[in-house]
Amino acid sequence: MASEKKILGLDNLAFDIGDQVNDQAREKEGKTSGCVAEENRNKPTYCVTDVPSWHLCGFLAIQHYLTAFGGILSIPLILSEGLCLQHDSLTQSRLINTIFFVSGLCTLLQVTFGVRLPILQGGTFALLTPAMVMLSMPEWECPAWTQNASLVNTSSPAFIEVWQSRMRTLQGSVMVASLLQILVGFSGLIGFLMRFIGPLTIAPTVSLIGLSLYDSAGAKLGSHWGISAMSTALIILFSQYLRHVPIPVPAFNKDRKLHTSKFFIFQSMPILLGVLVSWLVCYLLTIYDVLPSDPAQYGHLARTDVKGNVVNDAYWFTIPYPGQWGVPTVSLAGVMGITAGIICSMAESVGDYHSCAKLSGAPPPPKHAINRGIGVEGLGCLLAGAFGTGNGTTSFSENVAALGITKSTDMSSSRNIFVFGFSIFTALVVPNWIMKNPDFFNTGVKELDQVINILLSTHMFVGGFLGFFLDNTIPGTKRERGLLALEELHLQDSGNTLETEEVYNLPFGITSCLSSHSWVRYVPFCPWKGQRTQYKSEDNQTSQSEPLPNGTGVTEEFAF
Repeated sequence: MASEKKILGLDNLAFDIGDQVNDQAREKEGKTSGCVAEENRNKPTYCVTDVPSWHLCGFLAIQHYLTAFGGILSIPLILSEGLCLQHDSLTQSRLINTIFFVSGLCTLLQVTFGVRLPILQGGTFALLTPAMVMLSMPEWECPAWTQNASLVNTSSPAFIEVWQSRMRTLQGSVMVASLLQILVGFSGLIGFLMRFIGPLTIAPTVSLIGLSLYDSAGAKLGSHWGISAMSTALIILFSQYLRHVPIPVPAFNKDRKLHTSKFFIFQSMPILLGVLVSWLVCYLLTIYDVLPSDPAQYGHLARTDVKGNVVNDAYWFTIPYPGQWGVPTVSLAGVMGITAGIICSMAESVGDYHSCAKLSGAPPPPKHAINRGIGVEGLGCLLAGAFGTGNGTTSFSENVAALGITKSTDMSSSRNIFVFGFSIFTALVVPNWIMKNPDFFNTGVKELDQVINILLSTHMFVGGFLGFFLDNTIPGTKRERGLLALEELHLQDSGNTLETEEVYNLPFGITSCLSSHSWVRYVPFCPWKGQRTQYKSEDNQTSQSEPLPNGTGVTEEFAF
């Protein structure tokens, strides 16, 4: 079995290990159809319970780190603008240090006690959007003097209080909102909520997470459009056009001694390569003074020596700790905005678990594993708030799950086109208008005005709420809404997986100790020995009939 796993789907790894892969491909040539060959290419080389060699584990760990590097790094850099830290690169580096440390800590918790799938935990743009909305409110706008680099003294108590007071409010808001996620996860409520949250709720919500940051992206790109365009072109070139082009590198093993192996560098680290090449170009343009040295001139921010002092001034080793920015405070408006982001994050994470299970050769995650995963993510958000990342944590899947869920939806239906289009359009129009007219709502209660402004200024809340409301009120079959497709897909795939649901058991023999107790069945996040049989009986339920729009009926198979 192990040898079969290792000859399938090496496109998922950076190295093409051994010539036996090519030999196997030649043996199968002519015996299988094109669709079967394409399916085999996407199967994992190592399934969820396989243990690669220690040096390969190290390489795969670095690959995971590099994949998440850009997304996690960008969060504190974008957040620093709302915290008035544009001209304090040293503090920005401390925020980066903190978010990477917490991401690693939360990943250990998730893969050990949570859903127990190989899924990385990292910062989330779902919480970044409401955080930036909160920090853009009039009472939190940065003082004018913090926008002028010549007037900023980063070590002065006044400046420190400006940014730390904002950070402490974010910390408290994230910590309070995370309690909801902990409750929803460990109580099992996430299963109940997901009955009403379908692709037409998740798709506009997830799409708007990125779309709502277009203003920040434009500001960063506008610092030098030429360099920005070059970086974008390089990333597209590496990730799309050259991803299947291998680079021969020397390798050694006991059987083949010194030989060459294929390294798919463009597939494994396209973002890092694009950034490195762009940085090298900027470095050359800097040392030859092609880029202006005057901070007032356009293009100065593209110089590589703009933040050169950070490397010299930063500590070599710094261990973050809870409360490092002071005692967290709470803002009602901030809590409501962050809560909207956490609800979006939970819905997305459930899809992430299913996609990760499918990609890693594991069976669909059972209810207790999903409950634990969401609960542990809530604990991760609590830790992120306590450590002071200004953000939370979520399953870092690059929206693979969201794309899969959306494709299960019937977009030939005029109903679905209306729900999706109206949700997206309204979620772009309303927040943009509210931001330009922040004083429109005047109820006489300041806290209520803040809550309304933050919620209606958060694109993903508006889009997600409209998608949820319209999808659950406009008549439509479950198949048309996409609620059955994911369940049917995993029912079909569950017979082809290489592992059993034991991969979701608690570690260190905890499941064995608890399984003999009858009360365990009432704990939503604990597996019990009768659970597997229950799921099989549920999977065999059939004959669910739903009317089609033309009045006819159809028999569909699905599990509740």
